[in-house]
Amino acid sequence: MPPLPRRPDRSPWKRHWLLGEDSVFLNHGSFGACPRPVVAAQQRWREEMEENPVRFLARNGPQMLDTARGEVAEFVGADPANLVFVQNATSAVNAVLRSLAFRAGDEILTTSHDYNACRNVLREISATTGANIVVAEIPFPLVSADQAIASILAAVSDCTRLAMIDHITSNTALVLPIAEIVAQLAARGIDTLVDGAHAPGMVPLELEKLGAAYYTGNLHKWVCAPKGAAFLWVRPDKQAAVQPAVISHGNNRIRPDHTDFQNRFDWPATLDPTAWFCSADAIRWLGGFLPGGWPQLRAWQRETLIAARRMLCERLKIDPPCPEDMIGAMATLPMPGEIAIPGGKTGQDPVHRRLFDEFGIELQVVTFNGKRWFRISAHLHNAPDEYRYLADVLERLAEEGS
Repeated sequence: MPPLPRRPDRSPWKRHWLLGEDSVFLNHGSFGACPRPVVAAQQRWREEMEENPVRFLARNGPQMLDTARGEVAEFVGADPANLVFVQNATSAVNAVLRSLAFRAGDEILTTSHDYNACRNVLREISATTGANIVVAEIPFPLVSADQAIASILAAVSDCTRLAMIDHITSNTALVLPIAEIVAQLAARGIDTLVDGAHAPGMVPLELEKLGAAYYTGNLHKWVCAPKGAAFLWVRPDKQAAVQPAVISHGNNRIRPDHTDFQNRFDWPATLDPTAWFCSADAIRWLGGFLPGGWPQLRAWQRETLIAARRMLCERLKIDPPCPEDMIGAMATLPMPGEIAIPGGKTGQDPVHRRLFDEFGIELQVVTFNGKRWFRISAHLHNAPDEYRYLADVLERLAEEGS
């Protein structure tokens, strides 16, 4: 048995996060990770809330919400009037899909790379309305983004009423050419709901220019806001139909200086809104971390990720499954050797479990198209040596065949 791989050197920037010193955290994409200054900011908000909950929530809360909304809207290229906070992108997808009037025979278009939770919403809509789910089979591996566009357009019919398309796919980590896809679908009279769960903080956004009918994004992932921070953007001509998952006071307790859309979503019954307020703190803190602001941060993430992907492909003798122009701050690669064959169908993947239990590596391991893949992420708390360590470990597991 070869000796255990040398543990990796840590990034000097990791100290700004609460991540465990011994963990090799290569799965930022799943739930994000909140930096210490943002955690501290949320605690200050919470202490202010508990000092006088009525003052905080009822008197000062609406203005604080508007302030945070303004900063988030500027960050994603949106008019604040068209943007509301939600707890996560899945909640937003639920709100949109359950608000629309589908009928038997209507078709809702999605892709073979969509997110399981969102596919489940489609299944529920189909079961209750008779609408059909049409899945565009995007190949993976693929050699060009044109293949994704062609697959989606080939699945369109005269019955297509809505397309739900990921901006950045979850399991396969593909950055899809969303502007081209939205434009092509719009030219055919089809509205698009964009699941942009991974997009804010990973790629620049200009939502008012995109042309989609609906767009949702998480702020707890690449923006590093607390869990429970996300947004839903809806084009003005579509807002009247969209209701939140929880109907509360906003449907008839109107603030005249806000849109009806904002009124419906801004008070989703009593909850802790500090994650929403902290989204602005996270945008400012990360935006000030590097001299070049967010553009430099996004470039650093992508350059780090691409260098790691190239190294892993060379070390593990695997082929990259997509071109580099479809890569952001995540990449999905095939497992090497015999561990590419998926294990049992019940419980946690055994390779995933071994990576963490024996080697301290937090890594997304997925089964897709009948094969086992792994997905890496790159954020400021990561160091290049962590990807070297991952290659060492995967080489060892491939030799063992488990």
